[in-house]
Amino acid sequence: MLFEKKIGFSIDSVLEYYLGNEKKFTVMYSWSGMLKVILPHIFAFGLFSMVVLHFLIFTNSKHFKRTKVLILILFISGAFELLSPFFIINGFEFFAAVKLVSFFLFELNLLYLFYLLFFSIVNE
Repeated sequence: MLFEKKIGFSIDSVLEYYLGNEKKFTVMYSWSGMLKVILPHIFAFGLFSMVVLHFLIFTNSKHFKRTKVLILILFISGAFELLSPFFIINGFEFFAAVKLVSFFLFELNLLYLFYLLFFSIVNE
């Protein structure tokens, strides 16, 4: 909900958030401003992902190949979600779409992992 309220779910709103808008008197993010926002998130995303995936190891689904794919998707989508603003402020506007896709992929993957964890506890 915070992502939708602050940035929005359209490519134009992502570009406007990071590149600024003269009509709304918002300024473009700088490298230092971006680092102030992203550095705490890197540690939070990494720690949260590590804990969730650590719990997944204790379930019966740890032997499936899909688990390895889920782990890769989680970390790759998290990395793209965090690093795409740097590309946006450097003129690669395509990364606004990458930011949105990686955000939704990260969130949906986490929901699926929670589903796996929940039903592994219920079925034990």
